[in-house]
Amino acid sequence: MESLKILKKTKFSEVQVLALGFFIVIFIGGTILSLPISSASGEATNFLDSIFTATSATCVTGLVTVDTGTHWNLFGQTVIMILIEIGGLGFMSFATFISVLIGRRITLKSRLLMQEAMNTFNIQGLVKMLKKVMLFTFIIQFIGALILSTQLIPEFGVARGIYISIFSSISTFCNAGFDLFGNFNSYTAYYDNSIILLTVSALIAIGGLGFIVLLELYNYKSTKKLSLHAKVVLLITTILIVGGTIVMFILEYNNPNTIGNMNIKDKIVNSIVASISPRTAGINSVPIDKMTTTSKFITVILMFIGGSPGSTAGGLKTSTFGIILCTAISVIKGKENADIFGRTIPRGLQLKAVTLLIIGMGLVTTVTMALTIAEPNEAFLDVLYEATSAFGTVGLTTGVTQRLSEPGKIIIIMLMYLGRVGPLTVVMALISRKKGTNYKYPEGKILIG
Repeated sequence: MESLKILKKTKFSEVQVLALGFFIVIFIGGTILSLPISSASGEATNFLDSIFTATSATCVTGLVTVDTGTHWNLFGQTVIMILIEIGGLGFMSFATFISVLIGRRITLKSRLLMQEAMNTFNIQGLVKMLKKVMLFTFIIQFIGALILSTQLIPEFGVARGIYISIFSSISTFCNAGFDLFGNFNSYTAYYDNSIILLTVSALIAIGGLGFIVLLELYNYKSTKKLSLHAKVVLLITTILIVGGTIVMFILEYNNPNTIGNMNIKDKIVNSIVASISPRTAGINSVPIDKMTTTSKFITVILMFIGGSPGSTAGGLKTSTFGIILCTAISVIKGKENADIFGRTIPRGLQLKAVTLLIIGMGLVTTVTMALTIAEPNEAFLDVLYEATSAFGTVGLTTGVTQRLSEPGKIIIIMLMYLGRVGPLTVVMALISRKKGTNYKYPEGKILIG
């Protein structure tokens, strides 16, 4: 009782509450999944595998040590689906949405937490925005499930077909790599079904744009303008999707183990999936382990960049990558300031973007080294692929996940958690920092390059 009193008196910052909240959701989800009522066999599941699955679902990753479609029963799969939805949209968003539904007043503390969770600029109109986000989310997921059901009901029957369609729509919109098709095959059985592949690709792309951008696009007809943030996100996203598709198409064109034997239409569609999915969704329509070495490395880069701020995606983020590119271009051109779309990028924002890049690369490098020790029999590129996938909350794997040792599983669990919570915490900590001094030291010269 004394410890509970101390916990109640303890004042947590917004980012600490978010980090703790994710941890609690993961622990509760993992505990439920470990119970016999969650498995298809009716037996208890190893607690580490259950926590791994719950972490992967809540952090909308998709890496799994046990097959989602065959290991878990309907109840277990539903628990995973709920964890994905909570993790994708944020547990604070759900808690606040429920409070609104039951008529409770939203406090300033809750609004500040929502601002942190949704990564918005201010708290004005936040509750109204949350209602629109939730409504928009459910509508998009419903449309996605409706389209998928036209293809899956004939194969699985009405009840199971509808359920798999709903699960797949929620999973892909939330940029999680979970599926119910069994045997770790993801969407490889549907490589020639353009309707399924383009639908899930669209859901991934929409979910990865960020809710602020989506609302701006929705209101564009009346406002006729987009913020600088939205313009940067849309520009970088378009470049990555189009560029990634072209590169994957060229690299895999003659690979008989992936798209080499497909007709031209299927080659293009599967190249689109291979370009969009690494942006933190984690589904695959061709065997990952059969891709060329260059394609795997390109995928690692795409996974590291990830989606956009305030979205269901993870990774470094498109806007951060855009700022770093603009900064590099300005240095190369010898310009004093970095700019884009006629606006100067603040120096502080450039420094934060570079800091996030260094932190992200540091995390991936450290975990890759740790995995080479924990998993000595795995190829280096496969280990790097696994680490980047976990950091970017992607879910793609060359098969390493299913072979992980217990230390390896713990390492990936920690990285999935940091990938979802860590970068957000770092950004907010940097933003909230205040200048502590009114002086600076004399400038010094250091040779670089």
